[in-house]
Amino acid sequence: MAAKPAGGLVTRIVAGALLAAIAGAAAWAGGHAFAALVMLVIVIGRWEWGDLVAEWRLHRLLQMLMLPAVVFVTLVRDALHGLVALAVLLFGTAVWRLADVPQVRAGWRASLAGSLYVGLPAVALVALRDRPDGLPLLAFVLGTVWATDIFAFFAGRAIGGPKLAPAISPGKTWAGLAGGVAAAALFGALLARLADWNPAMTALAAAVLAVVAQGGDLFESWMKRRASVKDSGTLIPGHGGILDRVDGLIPVSVVVGAAVLGAGLGPGGGPR
Repeated sequence: MAAKPAGGLVTRIVAGALLAAIAGAAAWAGGHAFAALVMLVIVIGRWEWGDLVAEWRLHRLLQMLMLPAVVFVTLVRDALHGLVALAVLLFGTAVWRLADVPQVRAGWRASLAGSLYVGLPAVALVALRDRPDGLPLLAFVLGTVWATDIFAFFAGRAIGGPKLAPAISPGKTWAGLAGGVAAAALFGALLARLADWNPAMTALAAAVLAVVAQGGDLFESWMKRRASVKDSGTLIPGHGGILDRVDGLIPVSVVVGAAVLGAGLGPGGGPR
């Protein structure tokens, strides 16, 4: 396979740095600024999901119009109310789509799956940021995913070796996974020093989440392979679509949200 041109790598790095700066600024600001960014991401991501599953445009537009309300409810209330709002959206959609009209009924499972796919992480991210310790928690989530993505990419290119899942994503290697896990663990240990968390437990949590992030990446690769497309979209130069950039963040945010908001655990292993 021919090496990718250097210009493409530069474009990828510049676009990635710009996206990270925007996400970091919104995360730092929190509140409505961060919620607005999450709304924008899930609206675009939901459209891209519709492309992947060949969803009728009217159906996806209706979901895109309603999903921001789930984020808003989470922001002004809490994660539980956000989840209830998401459940109401999914239930209402199912009732409507299961009507005895073939054009409406077709593809209803994929439609609900798409809204759940972007809706759950949206609730988790907004609810995590809204906590008193929300900024370090969000830094942990974002930093872990970014460290995994960056170092898995470069370790895979530099080392090569056996493929991780060639039938799904031919470019991913076990060396890349190892590099991503190591980088995430190191990031977790460094962040723990700043956040006064247990460094060993935080590093372990980050390493586990690195594997979760790679699993999310593989899932999206599988979806694209089913749809016979290279990327979920063309919005981001050098990267593809929004779903191509948040595929690892989606499962990681849900897992961390469940642990912190549901089980009351923090990255350092203790109660939060």
